[in-house]
Amino acid sequence: MTRVAAIDCGTNSIRLLIADTDGAGTGATACTGTGGEPVLRLRDVERRMEVVRLGQGVDRTGRLDPVALERTLTAARAYADLCEAHGVERIRFVATSATRDAENVQDFVDGVRSALGVEPEVVSGAEEAELSFRGAASVLDTDVHGGPHLVVDIGGGSTELVLGQRTPVASSSMDMGCVRLTERHLLGDPPTAEEEAAARADVRRLLDEAAAAVPLGRARTLVGLAGSVTTVTAHALDLPVYDPTAIDGAVLGVPEVLASCRALLRSTRAERAAMGFMHPGRVDVIGAGALVWSEVVERVRREVAAAGGELSTVVTSEHDILDGIALSLAEA
Repeated sequence: MTRVAAIDCGTNSIRLLIADTDGAGTGATACTGTGGEPVLRLRDVERRMEVVRLGQGVDRTGRLDPVALERTLTAARAYADLCEAHGVERIRFVATSATRDAENVQDFVDGVRSALGVEPEVVSGAEEAELSFRGAASVLDTDVHGGPHLVVDIGGGSTELVLGQRTPVASSSMDMGCVRLTERHLLGDPPTAEEEAAARADVRRLLDEAAAAVPLGRARTLVGLAGSVTTVTAHALDLPVYDPTAIDGAVLGVPEVLASCRALLRSTRAERAAMGFMHPGRVDVIGAGALVWSEVVERVRREVAAAGGELSTVVTSEHDILDGIALSLAEA
């Protein structure tokens, strides 16, 4: 049994998973081999998430804001204390879109190294996609959700599309996410029709490029990950509070998903803030995340239909890049 800590530092949030790993089939999250036998498992010890908005303004300035950086490093120091208290043996810190885009990324690297004693990895979009797919695929029941699976991870600065079964066969990372799209286009409260149209045009252009690399029509199961998708799911389920056990594995009809996306996009910030399941750090950016998810769902449904199939439902997973990072540590 090995105790590991995975840290995912994105554009909007920084998250921690402390988990025990083994190959004996005793944990809550399983990665199975080709014969269905358990190979690696994770048993959660602690999961944490802080909205630090590291990517604040990065799309416009190309630099990490000093105040946002300090918020992030404060959270990293708190995570270091938790790792010590829980007797963590291995730590992997992965940083994604905001740090890829920032000129002053070395300030971030130096700060994380000082806080945690590990070198943060600023991973490429391709590696981010692979880790996200691994985390999601590790818990999918292939008897229920047939492959190929199209896993979609909507972050603050980027969105990853990954097609595969147990391993990816095609992927694309796009520079669109809930923070980036909000700062570029969705400034109104609620967004104006013109702002929404401009945002949709941006997303559709990037999806055109992604579709050239990822054959979307081959997908049999569409799986959505990360806070934007889970929040849309909480809305569709009409949850009074955020409940990961109800959200994880939820299967929703495409019309339900699209209706919730529209409702969140076109509500005011005050209306969103009053929703019991809404994290305060998502109030101002969930409209953009919902817009991205609606465009992805619509595009995949059309591509699947054009290929002679039908996409009537989508699956939500609470297991994502964080689980992928932890599984990579278990193998190390």
